[in-house]
Amino acid sequence: MRFLAFFSLALVSCDQSEPVEPAADQAVWEKPDTEKWAPIQFGGEGAVEWNDGVLHFDPGVEMTGSRYDGGVPTVPFEVRLETRKIAGSDFFCGLTFPVDSHDACATLIVGGWGGGTLGISSIDGMDASENETTSYHNFKDNQWYAIRVRVESDRISTWIDGEELINVGIEGREIGLRSGSIELCAPFGLAAFQTEAEFKGLEWRSLTD
Repeated sequence: MRFLAFFSLALVSCDQSEPVEPAADQAVWEKPDTEKWAPIQFGGEGAVEWNDGVLHFDPGVEMTGSRYDGGVPTVPFEVRLETRKIAGSDFFCGLTFPVDSHDACATLIVGGWGGGTLGISSIDGMDASENETTSYHNFKDNQWYAIRVRVESDRISTWIDGEELINVGIEGREIGLRSGSIELCAPFGLAAFQTEAEFKGLEWRSLTD
């Protein structure tokens, strides 16, 4: 009986010491102010408008985009959103975000180079179609995709519909934006290339303890 009592007490003690969930999962998600999103003047861009919490991009001659001009997250952080392609054959989600500092940024490209390329631009001078983050997918028109990006000092991870598709170490590597119009999205912005696209539910959270 003494053994059983001791064993039961040990089980209770072990159960109480286990955290309910990882600390990162307890962090509060924050929604950026929709009024602080500013359409980007790329030249030849399509119309940008909010409607019932959905950000809509008409296709442009090249890029259409919007930059967040309020306070943006600092590393480490996570950002999540839903996005879909309505029509077009190039990337429908170009999410630009800060890496390490607001002077260093990267872009997650979803649906680039003909509509199927996923990757991060740029790593060691190689863009989303050239580095180890590159993969190919059949992104369907009018289907919402849940995107989540985690940015840490030494790593960038990306999930689509709950599946981790990118997990790349960045410590000691050159991380930066592809040269060109995408630089206007920094430090935090969204863009699409010759594609009608929509975004909703964008929010972020700090992963700092």
